[in-house]
Amino acid sequence: MHQPYPHHRSRLAAFAACLVAAATLTACSGEDGPQRSVDAFLAGWRSGDLRAVGLVDPTGAKVPADAVSREIRELSGELADTPPTLTRQGDPTITRDTATATVRVEWTLPGDTRWAYERPVRLTRGRDDQWQVIWEPKVVQEQLTRGDRLGLRRDPAARAAVLDGSGRPIVAPRAVVRVGVQPDAVADVGALTRQLDAAFRAVRPAITPPVDLSGLPERLAEAEPGAFVEVVVLRDEAYRQIKPRIYDLPGTRFIADELDLAPTREFARAVLGTVDPAQADDLARFPDRYSPGDLVGHGGLQGRWDERLRGTPGLTVVVERPAGDGILAPTGAEPFRREPQQGRPVRTTLDPATQNAADRALRGQQRRSALVAVRISDGAVLAAANGPGAAGENLAFTAQVPPGSTFKMVSALGLVERGAVTPDTTVGCPKTFTVDGRAFRNSNDFALGAVPFRTDFAKSCNTAFAALAPKLGPDGLAVTGRSLGLEATWDVGLDAFTGRVSANGGATEQAAAAIGQGTTLVSPLAMASATAAVARGRFEQPTLLLDPAPAQPAASGPELKAEAVAAVRAMMREVVTAGTGSALRDVPGGPVHGKTGTAEYDDDPANTHAWFVGWQDDVAVAVFVERGGSGSGTAVPIAERFLRALPR
Repeated sequence: MHQPYPHHRSRLAAFAACLVAAATLTACSGEDGPQRSVDAFLAGWRSGDLRAVGLVDPTGAKVPADAVSREIRELSGELADTPPTLTRQGDPTITRDTATATVRVEWTLPGDTRWAYERPVRLTRGRDDQWQVIWEPKVVQEQLTRGDRLGLRRDPAARAAVLDGSGRPIVAPRAVVRVGVQPDAVADVGALTRQLDAAFRAVRPAITPPVDLSGLPERLAEAEPGAFVEVVVLRDEAYRQIKPRIYDLPGTRFIADELDLAPTREFARAVLGTVDPAQADDLARFPDRYSPGDLVGHGGLQGRWDERLRGTPGLTVVVERPAGDGILAPTGAEPFRREPQQGRPVRTTLDPATQNAADRALRGQQRRSALVAVRISDGAVLAAANGPGAAGENLAFTAQVPPGSTFKMVSALGLVERGAVTPDTTVGCPKTFTVDGRAFRNSNDFALGAVPFRTDFAKSCNTAFAALAPKLGPDGLAVTGRSLGLEATWDVGLDAFTGRVSANGGATEQAAAAIGQGTTLVSPLAMASATAAVARGRFEQPTLLLDPAPAQPAASGPELKAEAVAAVRAMMREVVTAGTGSALRDVPGGPVHGKTGTAEYDDDPANTHAWFVGWQDDVAVAVFVERGGSGSGTAVPIAERFLRALPR
């Protein structure tokens, strides 16, 4: 019997293998194989143009390319504007006239979240021997059916707390009362509006900004007769102040509730900042970060550390389907979920008792004002209060104002360090002292005559310091100021102005700088820190945050000359015992040291800021009142209220 040649047997065996093992015929499919149709389909999916692809439904009926493009977009729902990245995974597998390709689908969701999965794309060979994609909604995602949509649900993360120095949340649930009006129970809207306005204005401390009732009549007219039209939410303590005035007014209604709040309305408000629903500018600046209804930190620590505190919202891809009324409703299917990541707390050095004392000390002060308290032993900021006039601005950290006579603490330290004077050196204090034609005067034109330098310091004699200014040299004041941390770069977790000290000026500028005028500028935080440095004997950067810890804190300063700093401490004690700070002599606790300041801020000597800096026990304090007049008349009483309120 005739036997075929061996090479004929090989070709027949190969052909048979292709027929029998069609499921793995990727190498036998040639240029017109199904992969070309798959690639064209994937390209058309992304571009929205599927005209280069043959499409049939699972029954084999042809489907128009435009209809499939439209359906893919509709199925994509909220993801339609960001088509996925589509990648064919290897070559299709073929079984006779059908083939299956595996496609990786990768969506980029808001927040740069990746959602990836694999889907099979089935194909069939048509009578023209061309491969056609079998179209069905689950090609996009396996849980989709005709009419479904992919939607997104953001799941807010739990916002972390700002903590005090002991690690307790500063903001905690506190009792509030929602004050509202029931429209059909009001007899005289105008009279009710006037009575509510008068009552709200009587609340102390004053509600800032005031409650705006201008639109109340219109809101009542538009509301349902029995509705509760909310007017304001009051802390329980504020409500109790005015309850007798508003409780029995016709139409008023009250709902007890709890809200997460700081201990008091003014508690370190500029330092802490606020947490509010996302505003229009938040949404415009960070469309991928915030959505309507999100809580966003504004100002202070809440704003500066918003991303840390707010955490990462969860994100869920949901399948939605039109309900009977045509409105999309979730089906319960959730193909993808990224769990929310809780925010991380921010721990501060603030001490609630000290902060409350600072806030109460400034209560009732209508001018822009600030009080900063620093723990001497470690530089911790215990309190940073801003008076009502500051309108949320953190004047305590960012003010750039002349320090006035409080800077004589720095001038005196520089003079004693250089051996120019001792506390007992006689230095004349005339009514005026003229430098290059400019007359320097004392407050109310007082004169002391020839007295010890300690008396010049205690009584805050401008003319004595103007006369001594040349002994500091062109930059001596700046050098001394820097030894106390002024002008350094600090990392405290919020913006802070560390001062700018006059240097290399002419004789008149040097004389002005010696009394805290001229071009020297400071903030209350800078002066509290400098005062703590004198009390401590060296500079340590003030610290507001414990966690996250400062990334680049300023280096500790050198030890101050013991004899010089001891002399300045003694003179600052004399300010209280026999000088301009004598109102603090009987404050309970340890000895109070201090220096008052009256700082001119323009060419009119009558226009002055009020200052006081000093310390008692382990607490250094700086008090500033813009346009407050004299330090002894305005700032010292605030310091006294603060020191008396401190826990003993």
